[in-house]
Amino acid sequence: MQPLSLTLKGFRGIRDGLGRDVLTLDFERLADGAELVAIVGANGRGKTTVMDNMHPYLTMPSRAGAAGPGGFSYYDHVCLPENEKDLIWAHDGRSYRSQVVVRLNGRRKTEAFLFVLAYDGAWKPMALDDGTVSDGKVDTYTRCVESICGSADTFFTSVFSAQGKRQLSAYRNAEIKTLLADLLGQEEIRALGQKAAETARLLKTGLAAIRQEQASLDEEAQRIAGDRRRLDGAQTRVAQCLSTRQAAHAEQDSARTRHALLIAEREQAQGVEARRRQLQGECQAVIQTGKEVIEALQAQDRGEQQRLERLDQRIAQRLGQERSRWQVLQNQRRQCLTLLAGAQAVRHGERRLPLAERVLSLRSAQVGTWREHVQHLTQCQATERMAQQKLSGIEREAGQAVLKAEELARRFGLTGEVPCVGTDLQGQCKLLGDAREAQALMPSVEGTIQRLGREKATVQKELDALREQHEALAAAPQALARAEHRAECARARAARFALLAAQAGEMARARTTLAEIDQELTELGTAPGPDAAADRPVETPEEAAERQQIGAARQAIAYQHEQQAKHYRATLDRLNQALAALPAPYDEQRLQR
Repeated sequence: MQPLSLTLKGFRGIRDGLGRDVLTLDFERLADGAELVAIVGANGRGKTTVMDNMHPYLTMPSRAGAAGPGGFSYYDHVCLPENEKDLIWAHDGRSYRSQVVVRLNGRRKTEAFLFVLAYDGAWKPMALDDGTVSDGKVDTYTRCVESICGSADTFFTSVFSAQGKRQLSAYRNAEIKTLLADLLGQEEIRALGQKAAETARLLKTGLAAIRQEQASLDEEAQRIAGDRRRLDGAQTRVAQCLSTRQAAHAEQDSARTRHALLIAEREQAQGVEARRRQLQGECQAVIQTGKEVIEALQAQDRGEQQRLERLDQRIAQRLGQERSRWQVLQNQRRQCLTLLAGAQAVRHGERRLPLAERVLSLRSAQVGTWREHVQHLTQCQATERMAQQKLSGIEREAGQAVLKAEELARRFGLTGEVPCVGTDLQGQCKLLGDAREAQALMPSVEGTIQRLGREKATVQKELDALREQHEALAAAPQALARAEHRAECARARAARFALLAAQAGEMARARTTLAEIDQELTELGTAPGPDAAADRPVETPEEAAERQQIGAARQAIAYQHEQQAKHYRATLDRLNQALAALPAPYDEQRLQR
């Protein structure tokens, strides 16, 4: 397989690396006749994206998380609503064109087309011998590509080495066998083996049917032989059966006579049984009615018992609430007394707060003043450094000007030493021309030296004045630190007094609350004991009246229960005596026998 050209549209690796949505590479033009091709570029420029798409298979092998169809998805590597991969490649002397369209607008969809270059120069859809045509579906495209280049696993193991691929030493035995079978072309052998296995299966099925038919024939033969053995001596057995039948007829007539007598006795006993059933029904009715009445009385008694339990619960709950309220009031009273213990400190804080705030204001003003002095000192130091730098620059420039003046003086001094002075050659002498040029430049250099001298004096005066200011403000940082410390102490003292003064209202509320608590404690009296409701709970008149009413109701229910029990017991005794006077029940077993 040889790639000829590649066009990628909407791939993230190309957009992030090159800033382009579309990239087209003509490999046939760029690398025509080359035996080895290298793609060079910095990290993240899109080399791996190009390499992963230089094959017709629907995967990017270095991006695939696992082998197989579920290990890769184009949707994670494209960014436009409609993305496209267009690869023209050659194999076995023919040219093919793979077009893969990945859509993200709305519902995700992938379409793949494989075209083959016909002899007339037109691209036509790829068609296999079994009738499969590349119609845009992924599965038909995959079948067409594998029919040309083989399976993807074999291709990416033996032909295309992707970045980060597994080594052959990491492959399992089954994977190695599958690859070797594909490489050696054992598909025909495998197909013949499958056909042979199918033939053996069909033969086994036919043999099983023949064996089943033979087994049924053997069973039929055994049944016929058994019937023949069973029918031997049938005439003798028929004569014996006839004599037995005559004896059975005589016995049947005797039994019918006995049966008629027992039926007559049963008809006589039916009236007694009807009376017995009537008495038994009355007993059941009495028992059922008595049970319902007793259950109703027991339900009323349980209701009164529950009412009594609820009364005891209300009394216990009331006593518990009183104890809880007494404890809460005691806790609140202790809190109020604890708070009122600091009343003297609060009054002291109220008296001292105005003075502390005035002191804090004065010391804050001092901090601001010393802060301005420190800022002036900082500005003075910066200006002094700039003036020192300017003075150093003037001195360097002045030194250079003096050196230049000495050089010009030395050059001008050559005027009297040049031998061509006063001759016809003095116009052509370069030394004499250089000396005269130096004479023309000397006034400018002397003016520069004088100007630099004046500037140095001016800067020196400024520097002296700045040093005097620096000495005057040298103690400002220490004074600022002392002022800030004193201001912080004043601020802490003012905050402490303000906190105490803020508690004045809370003190007043605590006094009011303490008076209310003392009044409520006086109304409650002493604290109820923890076992006040164990033996004899303290009851209100309403609770005592309700308890008495419940007791009277339970006594009335107990009396009714006793009376109803006596009544139903007497009724059952009377019915049982009537049942005992009846004859014994008729024995149906004799009639059944």
